[in-house]
Amino acid sequence: MPVDLSYSPEVLDLLERTRTFIRDVVLPLENRHSGDIVAAGGDDLRRDLNAQAKELGIYAPHAPVEFGGLGLNMSDRSPIFTAAGYSTFGPAALNLGAPDEGNVHMLAHIASPTQKDRYLEPLCKGDIRSAFAMTEPAPGAGSDPNALRTSAVRAPGGWRINGVKRFITGADGAGMWIIMARTRGEPGDRGGATMFLAPGDAEGISVDRYVHTYDRGMIGGHCEVTFTDVFVPDEDVLGEVDEGYRYAQVRLGPARMTHVMRWMGVAERARDIALDYVATREGFGGRLGDLGMIQQMVADTEIDLAATRALLAAACYELDRGEHASNSTSIAKTFGAEAYSRILDRSIQMCGGLGVSDDLPLARLANEVRAFRIYDGPSEVHRWALAKRAVGKARKQLEAGVRHV
Repeated sequence: MPVDLSYSPEVLDLLERTRTFIRDVVLPLENRHSGDIVAAGGDDLRRDLNAQAKELGIYAPHAPVEFGGLGLNMSDRSPIFTAAGYSTFGPAALNLGAPDEGNVHMLAHIASPTQKDRYLEPLCKGDIRSAFAMTEPAPGAGSDPNALRTSAVRAPGGWRINGVKRFITGADGAGMWIIMARTRGEPGDRGGATMFLAPGDAEGISVDRYVHTYDRGMIGGHCEVTFTDVFVPDEDVLGEVDEGYRYAQVRLGPARMTHVMRWMGVAERARDIALDYVATREGFGGRLGDLGMIQQMVADTEIDLAATRALLAAACYELDRGEHASNSTSIAKTFGAEAYSRILDRSIQMCGGLGVSDDLPLARLANEVRAFRIYDGPSEVHRWALAKRAVGKARKQLEAGVRHV
C-alpha cells in the first residue's frame, strides 16, 4: 500500500491563507526593517501579528486545540511552517518560532494539568514567550549534554538552582523558563539531569548580556543567563527527577524538524528571487537563465529542495507514528541545514552584484540559514551519532553471526 503524501482540503486551505498573510502583511514589514524584528517593534509587533493571525484562523497550527491552537500533527505542520518561514518574521507572527514551538510541544506531552494551566496555556495564546535553558559556557553542556554543570539541590519544599547558561534564545523578556540542571552525579556523568519550570520574574534569574549572532529574526536574542539560588517548588519539576535527558528527547527530534520546515521557507524564497532575476536579466546574447552554468545551479537547487522535503516527510512520518526517529531526524536536519546554505550561496551567485547588496535580501538570509548548521546540534555531531549507531548495529549483527559477504 503506498504512503499517502497528500494533504487534506483543510490543510491546503490553511496553507493558502497562510501564504497570503505572509505575502501581503508580514513580508513587507520584514523588508521594511531589513529583517531586524526588534527594530520593527519586537513584542509589540508580535502581539499585533498574532492578533491578525488569530482573526484569520491560521494562528499556532501546532498548539493543542484546547489552548487555542489548530492541533496539527508533524506531517501536516510541514507545509504550513514552510509557508510561515518564507519571511523571517513569519514564525513569530504565527507563534510557531523557536524556542516557543518546541516548548509547547514538550509541555503538551509532559506537563501536569496544573503546569499546563500555568505555563502552557499562556504560551500557546501568545501572552508570554519562553526560554529553554540548556547550553552552558565551556566546560559546561553544549553538544555534549553530559557536561552539564548547572546544579539543583534539595531545599525545603523544592530545589535551589545555580549555574550559568549561554546562547539561550528568547531569554530577554521570557515569561517562563524551562531549566535543565544536574540533580545527580558530576559533570561528565551520563544522565542525572532534571527539567524545572520557572516564571520569567523568578528571583535569582539574571539575563546578563546578549551574545550577538548573525541572525536577527528572533525576539529576546541569544543570551547569557545566570541562575543564583533560584527556588523552584516541587510542583514545578517537569517530569520525573533525574530523567530530564529522556524527556528532552520529546522536544529535540520534532524541534529539529520544525527548524527544517521554517528554514525551508527561507530557501524557497531565495530560489524564487534568483529565478526571477535569471529569467529576465540579459547578457551574453540572451537571458542568464538560458546559460548552461546557470541552469546547473537552478537544477542543483531544485534537487536540494526536493531531497530535503523527502527526508523531512520520512522523519515526520516516523514521529507521527510515535517513533523516536533518531536517525531520520538527524539525517534530515544535517542534509537540510547544509542544503539551505548551498541554495543561498547559489542564489547570491546567480544574482551577481545585487546578490551581495542590500537591494535584495539574499545576503542577510544567508546569515540566517548559516546558523542552522550549528543550532540543534552541529552537522558534525549528527554525523558522529549516525555513524556510532550504524557501527554499533553492525557489531551486534556480527556478534549474532550475521555477515554481509
